[in-house]
Amino acid sequence: MTYGLLGGAPVLCVSNLAEHGRNLAGDPRASIAIVAPSAEADPLASGRVTLAGLVQAPAGEERAAAREAHLAAVSAAKYYIDYSDFTLWVLRVDRARWVGGYGRMDSAPGDAYAAAQPDPVQPRAAGAIEHLNNDHADALAAMARALGGYPDTTAAVCTGADRYGLDLRVTTERGVAYTRVGYPAPIDSYDELRSATVALTQLARRG
Repeated sequence: MTYGLLGGAPVLCVSNLAEHGRNLAGDPRASIAIVAPSAEADPLASGRVTLAGLVQAPAGEERAAAREAHLAAVSAAKYYIDYSDFTLWVLRVDRARWVGGYGRMDSAPGDAYAAAQPDPVQPRAAGAIEHLNNDHADALAAMARALGGYPDTTAAVCTGADRYGLDLRVTTERGVAYTRVGYPAPIDSYDELRSATVALTQLARRG
């Protein structure tokens, strides 16, 4: 379903006639699973997060803010958001469950999720990922061998980049696997991505 974000809280606009709308009115427990866009052919290699908690109908100033947050993300909602048979719900997140692909998963309580900041790198990383794959394939393979836990890597492709490190799809004689290599320290802006990947390359080539 569609959603907006009020801070990090999903804002839903649900028909009271729909089964899930009636369910929310009767029991506030809810979760929403969000799958990251990915070019990976294998959907299980893609990132996804499940946000779970309790829904609440916002009131007063929060309702106005929730309405604007939903409309900012779902422009078509302007045609129905004010109808009496639709309800705005804010999902108060109690737990976030994250899966980053094969063997990569974790969870966090709601307060840690609420305190998290948007990643400054990932939204702009596509060009850098393409550059790494086109021009630095040897460096990526070296990272996978020395830092990623796959010393028998024959090739590696970068599939993601964020403030903490790079996601790699590695090819070995045993088959294809997925790993992650972290920068020496988290970075605070996209402009630091190049120096962080250079540092990873230097670490990898020193063994």
